[in-house]
Amino acid sequence: MEKRKNQNPIKKILSIRGMGQVITVTFGLIILCIVFGIINPTFFSSKNVGNLLRQIAPILMIGIGQSYVLITGNIDLSIGSVVGMSCMISATLMTKGINPWAAVAITFVCCILVGVTNGQLVAKCKLPPFIATLGTMTIARGIAQIVNNNYNTDSIGDAAQMFRDFFYYGKTLSIYNTIWIAAVIWIVFNFILSKTRTGRHIYAIGSNIEASRLSGVNIITTTTKAYVVSSICACIVGLITCATSGMGTMDAGNSYEMYAVAASVIGGVSTLGGQGILLGTVIGASIWGVLQNGLQFAGAPVAIRNIVIGIIVVISVLLDVVVRTGTHRKKRAKTDSSAAVKA
Repeated sequence: MEKRKNQNPIKKILSIRGMGQVITVTFGLIILCIVFGIINPTFFSSKNVGNLLRQIAPILMIGIGQSYVLITGNIDLSIGSVVGMSCMISATLMTKGINPWAAVAITFVCCILVGVTNGQLVAKCKLPPFIATLGTMTIARGIAQIVNNNYNTDSIGDAAQMFRDFFYYGKTLSIYNTIWIAAVIWIVFNFILSKTRTGRHIYAIGSNIEASRLSGVNIITTTTKAYVVSSICACIVGLITCATSGMGTMDAGNSYEMYAVAASVIGGVSTLGGQGILLGTVIGASIWGVLQNGLQFAGAPVAIRNIVIGIIVVISVLLDVVVRTGTHRKKRAKTDSSAAVKA
């Protein structure tokens, strides 16, 4: 048995749930990079690659948060507004003289409260996730607007330079800190999702919520944890946005919920729940970043970029639905035939 296991490492990898989709989209990513490299050779310049990775990092982080929620069979529409709320709360506190790291801590608490609220509304109050997070999306955006009296903030100042270097401008081992932050976030949450009981419960809820409940899974707690992860990721992206511009902007995070869904779904996370891995989210976020960057190099207007990404998201979801529905029908037909034989 041990020899067989050692002889089939490829089969082991392919047997991982969602790995087939990851391999497919990885080939797509490679092809995109080659095409854009041919169109404009500066696409592969060290400067552009560094900037590209820094563009991908925030999308990867919000994609990780959305992936957690999608795997439970839910969705988080508030993620973009939480980014804006995080940006505005942290910047406003810093412009009022609050220590930058104290401002970061307060911002985290506020964003986590949104995640807890989402989880309770969806799992405990039984609200449809679309409606629940649509409501908190509006509330979070309202908080972002009202926190500084419906104005963008002034510059957070030189006192916050360390904050800005940590989240965006600084480098460690010649790599931008934003990229390191995204890598750490991925490692931590990938470990939780793939190696812990919480991760198994998240997959179980997305696969069959009733069976999970009967198996003793705490649906409310697990769903809330997924939404809290989403809010934490959105909070960090909001802090990065604040560090990037050096001020708070009320429209920060606009359309980020779409980017988060795009990174997740393109990477193989099922909108029907119970399927997907965070490695796929890395590839999905990379495809989004490469498309944005490459189409920009090709001279395509913003509208065309958005249309292309929108089409890819729709096709990805459609393929997921077709594949999952076909698999379900095959299983059902097999079960019915087995029952008929026994009868």
